Amino acid sequence: MGWIGDALAAAFELIVGGDPELGEIVALSLRVSGTALLVSSVIGLPFGALLGIVRFPGRRGVVIVLNTLMGLPPVVVGLGVLLLLSRPGPLGHLGLLFTPEAMMIAQSILITPIVAALTRQTIEDAFDEYGEQLRSLGAGRLRSAATLLYEARFTLLTAVLAGFGRAIAEVGAVQIVGGNIAHVTRIMTTTIALDTNRGEFALAMGLGIILLLLALAIVGSAEILRGVANRAA
Repeated sequence: MGWIGDALAAAFELIVGGDPELGEIVALSLRVSGTALLVSSVIGLPFGALLGIVRFPGRRGVVIVLNTLMGLPPVVVGLGVLLLLSRPGPLGHLGLLFTPEAMMIAQSILITPIVAALTRQTIEDAFDEYGEQLRSLGAGRLRSAATLLYEARFTLLTAVLAGFGRAIAEVGAVQIVGGNIAHVTRIMTTTIALDTNRGEFALAMGLGIILLLLALAIVGSAEILRGVANRAA
């Protein structure tokens, strides 16, 4: 247990001392995952809301596909984005491979189905309850979707937080498209994997502790928001 204690002590020293490398890695991780979450929310929230309200032939198939995409393997997403952004690929001329932007794209693809699917279920349940009232008020599909998105905002924030939790903890896709380049694309999860393989545990443990604290903050925030929603109901 001696080396574990030493590594933990070194990890806490890095955190408390504000190690510049650790701060840079955490900041980039939050920027990449935060941007991916913003993109996925802009796409997933309205798409999920409309899917929860609109009825059309083949809708059940779309729902099944969307729910399936919630479990997309990260390495498959990483491979797809790599082929898309590589030099011979259709978007290779943009030069985005092995940049934070490529990592944002990969994370956005991973978490958009999560946000959309959870939004669809929430809005569909709300529409079953309030749809008749909305129709009596003359609200069309877009107006109904916007109204229910607002009314279910606290519940939907838990869906958004779930997406952020998936993004911040992801390693496979960002490793493939980002390359884990020091001071360029090195984020918390890829650094933990790299330093663990090299036997350098101090920074890895420090980042692991920060990841656990972020997970605790996400779960705590979700519980608080759920309580606010229940009291407002």
